[in-house]
Amino acid sequence: MNTNSLDTILLEVADPAAARDFYARAFGPDLPLDFRASEAPTEGFRGFHVSLTLAQPADVDSFAETALAAGATAIKPVAKSFWGYGGVLRAPDGAIWKVVSSSKKNKGPASRDIESIVLLIGCDDITATKQFYVDRGFEVARSFGRKYVEFEPGSGAVTLGLLPRKALAKDAGVPIEGSGSHRVVLVGGQTAASDPDGFAWEPAGSAGVSGSRSRATTRG
Repeated sequence: MNTNSLDTILLEVADPAAARDFYARAFGPDLPLDFRASEAPTEGFRGFHVSLTLAQPADVDSFAETALAAGATAIKPVAKSFWGYGGVLRAPDGAIWKVVSSSKKNKGPASRDIESIVLLIGCDDITATKQFYVDRGFEVARSFGRKYVEFEPGSGAVTLGLLPRKALAKDAGVPIEGSGSHRVVLVGGQTAASDPDGFAWEPAGSAGVSGSRSRATTRG
């Protein structure tokens, strides 16, 4: 397994069976997600969100509708903006999800295909966090100084990106304040680690990690 890949997002939740059922109904059963029971205290913004990038507004509407029907709540209802079309949702376990398309016009019938899955981390010092991931073996795909960093996914199912914590909270539509556990573990590579913002990495196959689930359907 490559050291420069994010293979699975492991969510720490109160009820793994309920979380697995929610995500299957909300976004489909093939997301690269795993679940582990945890009662670790957490309050407010957890410092991350996950974006599902979709091809067109109809796809965004489809994912938002199934997520809301499954029990998600809307933080930002889906709407057009200058950058495209999308909205922000909170899952019952507290994780924040963004469903988004850069396109403002539909090109065909709604699809359940996912173009990319992006985990965005809110950083206290984006330069230090970027260097941590470069040292871990990640290749930078895009970098805009202290504003945004995106890494090549490599063989991983998830793309990793970095934003300043304040900017990420604003993008998610939530207050910046938060404390306690992130309630997420990043799974991939060969060694365990903790990044400068306290996000833990575990290698796939380690104790408590069952490994990657099937990847979401992607467009070539």
